[in-house]
Amino acid sequence: MLDNPRSHGLWAKTAPPAPETLPLAGDRTAEIVIIGGGYTGLSAALHLAEAGRSVILLEAKEIGFGGAGRNVGLINAGMWVMPDDLPGELGAVHGERLLDLLGNGPRTVMNIIERHGIDCELTQTGTLHCAVGDDGLKEIEERALQWQKRGAAVELLDAAETERRIGTSAYRGALLDRRAGTLQPLAYVRGLAHAAMKAGAVLQTSSPVIAWQEKQKRHLVSTGTGSVTADWVLVATDAYSSGPFDVVRREQVHLPYFNLATTPLSDNLRRSILPEREGCWDTKEILSSFRMDAKGRLIFGSVGALRGTGTAIHKSWARRALARIFPQLQEIAFEAEWYGQIGMTDNALPRFHKFADRVVGFSGYNGRGISPGTVFGKLLAELVTAQIDEASLPLPVTAPHEPPLRQLKEAYYEVGAQIAHFGSDRF
Repeated sequence: MLDNPRSHGLWAKTAPPAPETLPLAGDRTAEIVIIGGGYTGLSAALHLAEAGRSVILLEAKEIGFGGAGRNVGLINAGMWVMPDDLPGELGAVHGERLLDLLGNGPRTVMNIIERHGIDCELTQTGTLHCAVGDDGLKEIEERALQWQKRGAAVELLDAAETERRIGTSAYRGALLDRRAGTLQPLAYVRGLAHAAMKAGAVLQTSSPVIAWQEKQKRHLVSTGTGSVTADWVLVATDAYSSGPFDVVRREQVHLPYFNLATTPLSDNLRRSILPEREGCWDTKEILSSFRMDAKGRLIFGSVGALRGTGTAIHKSWARRALARIFPQLQEIAFEAEWYGQIGMTDNALPRFHKFADRVVGFSGYNGRGISPGTVFGKLLAELVTAQIDEASLPLPVTAPHEPPLRQLKEAYYEVGAQIAHFGSDRF
């Protein structure tokens, strides 16, 4: 996208086209203006348009340009935080609401895909959280207990069953989450865009918002080439925020994450590696993730940015790590590489912000954007249409704040990932 092969990599090569859109031109009016063309913004646009509301969505670059078009493609349930810890962070009411909402989030995503016929390589065979060593096994055992007592469809697998499902003996066990799945992330967000436009939403790309002001009890949002006056403003820009709502970006510490896609594996290898195509990630602090796409490409990723010295270091590490995890691969070629930024909040939980009366937004998905982004967009539509009120939301209203030493932490994560990958699995 935007002539940069390292921005969206394999996803840009294999996703169906985005709908045809134009930049905003002139002065427009609508009931709702949405800022951001990712999962949250497009889910909100779709549900609002289906409810008969007039919606204009403004995207600074292209549909899915940010995290929505760059991520691994795991439709996860819940967040990184252990389930029992959420009530302590958010309070009993909000904590249990969020667990229920995000625990059922993958089903919401899958229902939308099925209802609108979105072509995005959807799998519904679950995900595997893979235990590295004794500490990793203890972590997934505890996570399994906490989800199971809430009735979640999760199952702890022993090392033998883990090896059968993944095709490697590298892990002590795995937590199978049957609620989850995988998809082609850029194809999904483009599918949401097609569905939203079909329902009546207006999407304007290459339209970065540069100003926002209240005007006669309404809101005026300007892009430089035009403006939208609306009753509501929904802020759905998350980690790639800029302009008048860049406080959303500054509230998050960017963690770079890269992915490499192999050439399609042979039929024999596909029968031995992830035959059921579950999406996987491990319990290491600098985690790795891997999954298979519909054509048999193995997509392998970890923390780090493919720029400067990081490009060679991370690609070399990936080859060594893949050879260790899957010795049967031997020499394998990569056909695509890309990276993006994960926005991390200080407690690894999302936020609900109220910037002014009828100016609201969710953000802070911490690498779990597909399911939370979709369900939070739906919630915003329900809030606007008065199906719910703020008191019924799964998150309290909080004021944005920039964490201390944010820029230093971001530099540390990028350089630290290079140092770790330079030495890890070296021989």
